[in-house]
Amino acid sequence: MDQLALLFVMLLGAVVSVPVGDRLGLPAPVLMTLLGIVLALLEFVPNVSVEPDLILPLLLPPLLYAAVRRTSWRQFAANRRPIFLLAVALVFVTSVCVAVVANAIVPGLPIAAAVALGALVAPPDPVAATAVAGQLGLPRRLVSILEGEGLFNDVTAIVLYHVAIAAAVSGTFSPWQAGLDLVLSAVVALLVGLALGWGANKLMDLLGDATLQIGLTLLVPYASYVLAEELHGSGVLAVLVTALFLAEYATDADDVLTRLAGHTFWDVVDTLVTGVAFGLIGLELHNAIRTASGRWGELLGWAAAIVGVVVAVRLLWLLPASWLTKRLHARRDYDEEIPVGWRETVVMWWSGMRGVASVALALAIPLETDSGAPFPDRDEIVFIAFGVIMATLVVQGLTLPWLVKRLGVQADTEREKEFERALAVRAAKAAKRRLREIEAVEELPEELSEQLLRRAFDIGVRISPGLGEEERREGHEQRVRRVKRVRRIQSEMLSAARHEVLAARSEAGADPEVVDRVLRQLDVRSLR
Repeated sequence: MDQLALLFVMLLGAVVSVPVGDRLGLPAPVLMTLLGIVLALLEFVPNVSVEPDLILPLLLPPLLYAAVRRTSWRQFAANRRPIFLLAVALVFVTSVCVAVVANAIVPGLPIAAAVALGALVAPPDPVAATAVAGQLGLPRRLVSILEGEGLFNDVTAIVLYHVAIAAAVSGTFSPWQAGLDLVLSAVVALLVGLALGWGANKLMDLLGDATLQIGLTLLVPYASYVLAEELHGSGVLAVLVTALFLAEYATDADDVLTRLAGHTFWDVVDTLVTGVAFGLIGLELHNAIRTASGRWGELLGWAAAIVGVVVAVRLLWLLPASWLTKRLHARRDYDEEIPVGWRETVVMWWSGMRGVASVALALAIPLETDSGAPFPDRDEIVFIAFGVIMATLVVQGLTLPWLVKRLGVQADTEREKEFERALAVRAAKAAKRRLREIEAVEELPEELSEQLLRRAFDIGVRISPGLGEEERREGHEQRVRRVKRVRRIQSEMLSAARHEVLAARSEAGADPEVVDRVLRQLDVRSLR
């Protein structure tokens, strides 16, 4: 098997792991990691030869962009306190604790190298957290905090990692210089992210075509990451800023085709890249196995100690942090999504799985220092890092569904339904309001006006079928049944039309492009 065949196997696994994970009740990233481990143990499977410096630039930008599309800037702003406590403060605390323990138990490990180890194992993986939270039906407040933590903790960890690596390679360290580098990195990333977000938004208006616009969204995250890194800024933060800007300002409510196609496209990209990323984690296991040759007991002991530190620090931090957030939350005038009770706090604790960023940072540790000497204890650091990744991703990932079920932590579906009904009411009222505005300037027959008014009401019914009960209009049950019947018949009519048009594609003299264009119009009509 060569590298290309291995890539196709990983892509196929990424697709298959989703339905298999749904049936088994397990996260797809965990299954892909297990697949990677199995492949790594097979003799005929080649070792992966991806340059460590390319792992983050290739995998992280699309994963971050896909994750940001599911959230919003206002959601981050509303949850800035718990996100800051997890994504910034907890990363620093975890890095320091890991560095202290590693420096104490690993003979001869310099403090700078120990801090680098702490930084690369500190951030929970945003992709794993989002995938797991989405599958398990956790409360939305937990999902929001986990997403925010996962998206922003890489920024803190990667900057701290680079500072520690620079100190270990050069042999010198200046706290003031490190602080200045941190500030400059954030400023550069913000400027690059905003500039590219603004430019991409303007370019989308010029492109017009949905295919070109979606293609641009695939290029923008990479451009943002690379440009920020070239200017010595945080590539991760730049991608986040760009994605949040586009999510806020590049959305046209009437551009139905681009929105539907873009949603499908990024779902596909997210599934494939996530699968490859976590499969790569398992495939890289051979590096750790080679390092541990003849030293299994010693290295496993060190790795177990660091795993204990990482897991314990997260729990010991979350308990007071959750209490503090609740106390401050009680004084706020707006809703801030926070964990409710110790059960949700425990689920948040056990959701701290490490993943893609930790692997990339571990493999990117330089081989030599500036003096030409080998990087101190590089093999040991890589082994310990993989031990933490495997323990948290596989063990926690496999047991989290059981823990969630055992503790009874589930989403508040009634609250979600209420919000859905409220949106349905707003949508129906907006349609009615626009109808009245049109009637004020155009003379409509009474029969047509009444028909359009019913259709405005039906807009809300299609979003939330229970809306008719709330409206308490006379005969609403009959109207709902009639709407459903019309939709069913209309669906069958459109299906017949699609089959007829699709059959014409294979007829002699038929232009496939014209057939596809007509079929696309019917598809969009079917979704309305």
